[in-house]
Amino acid sequence: MHEKRNIQIIEWEDLDKRKFYSFGVFLTMSIRATVYPATLIRTLLQVQRGTSLYTGTFDAFFKILRAEGVRGLYRGFMVNTLTLISGQAYITTYELVRKYVSQYSDDNTVKSLVAGGSASLVAQSITVPIDVISQQLMMQGQGEHLTRFRLNADSKNSKQMFGQTRTIMSQIFAADGFRGFYRGYVASLLTYIPNSAVWWPFYHFYAEQLSKLAPSDCPHLILQAMAGPLAAATASTVTNPMDVVRARVQVEGRSSVIETFNQLIKEEGCWGLTKGLSARIISSTPTAIVMVVGYETLKKMSLRPELVDSRHW
Repeated sequence: MHEKRNIQIIEWEDLDKRKFYSFGVFLTMSIRATVYPATLIRTLLQVQRGTSLYTGTFDAFFKILRAEGVRGLYRGFMVNTLTLISGQAYITTYELVRKYVSQYSDDNTVKSLVAGGSASLVAQSITVPIDVISQQLMMQGQGEHLTRFRLNADSKNSKQMFGQTRTIMSQIFAADGFRGFYRGYVASLLTYIPNSAVWWPFYHFYAEQLSKLAPSDCPHLILQAMAGPLAAATASTVTNPMDVVRARVQVEGRSSVIETFNQLIKEEGCWGLTKGLSARIISSTPTAIVMVVGYETLKKMSLRPELVDSRHW
């Protein structure tokens, strides 16, 4: 009896790992460069008090563009590219955990949920220090008054690529020691582990539902490209409150997630928990499309030669 399932999932053991990692670095870098401006704007919106600086996503975009040009939308980007390491760690952990869980359960939702959460735990342990530094660099433009750390005139005019980065790192270490680079680690885990754990099951769920509605000759990649943004919007909405708290903990140097959450509610009410959500969804939509199309294409390109003829897309 033929099972109604249009979407075939390529598992870890089906891949040529050399091709997978080679193409994966290029894919990750392309995604980072595409969505970084939206990430920067989201952070600025989440950290500001009320609408003291920007009234929304598009207001922030045009103000930064007018004041600083395109370069202003990429403050801290060079440091952020180091997340290439965490990206590869995320993908590897996700695939390996899926393979491990499959020994105990054939349920794709269970495999996706456990693997997604585990992958995020590993990736965030690498990403948080990079985020802390890049976020401080993001604040050095129009949001400079929102952070504890400042670049002096010499640092701002420095032509050296990592001159500003060293200045910020020195200030963070002087103020908080090594612990300062993991400011907001707990908040990040509370944000991204649920986000990742929710995204993958919803991604496969939406892809399956779309496959039932679409014509049988519809390319699978189109269905997956539609499922990615739907899953991203769902996950972003669910986890945005903690993402706001995470951003404030890391930028303002707070140590308590609960204290930051309570102050946010006191000052801005429940509405404050939605800050940056539109920017987050806007950034997650192209990210999801590029990631899904790129990731699924990457896996197909990395499929072991002897399996190519046995798969139908």
